[in-house]
Amino acid sequence: MNYHNITKDDMLNGDGIRVVLWVAGCGHHCPGCQNPETWDPNGGIPFDDAAMAEIMEELSKDYVTGLTLSGGDPLYPGNRETVRNILQAVKKRFPKKNVWVYTGYTWDQLMQIVGSNRDFPWDIPDILSYTDVLVDGRYEQDKRDVSLPWRGSSNQRLIDVSGLLEKERRSEIK
Repeated sequence: MNYHNITKDDMLNGDGIRVVLWVAGCGHHCPGCQNPETWDPNGGIPFDDAAMAEIMEELSKDYVTGLTLSGGDPLYPGNRETVRNILQAVKKRFPKKNVWVYTGYTWDQLMQIVGSNRDFPWDIPDILSYTDVLVDGRYEQDKRDVSLPWRGSSNQRLIDVSGLLEKERRSEIK
């Protein structure tokens, strides 16, 4: 996986003060996208141990709320395995920090992918298990709304993934 930037002390891409990893690779190609330079999965630079160390160092700061993955699309098929590994390491070391993931996929599309890819442990189910908030849906230029917090168009949703998964676990126990 390649990435374009690691933003520190960000307050625009999720609640609180965050570290943002801007990944390369997106197949949605939304008209009016703010980051079309991130569409090419071969753009940017390879994500390596130094990049991971930089993220971990920033997350170790008490005032940092969590990590946001954006781009590009963190759930672009070529990014999923590395994204899963990043999130697993972050949640293991910083269980109280939250993770936000921006994706052009909708929640329903992801649930269809989950249903068809159960044999791939690094895929969507694991990524979602490490995600606290998912900002879903393609950017739609005709629905642009700058008054909405943390999203660019009114079709995009803020989904409390950790809350949904916890509710699902409780219902399975009953």
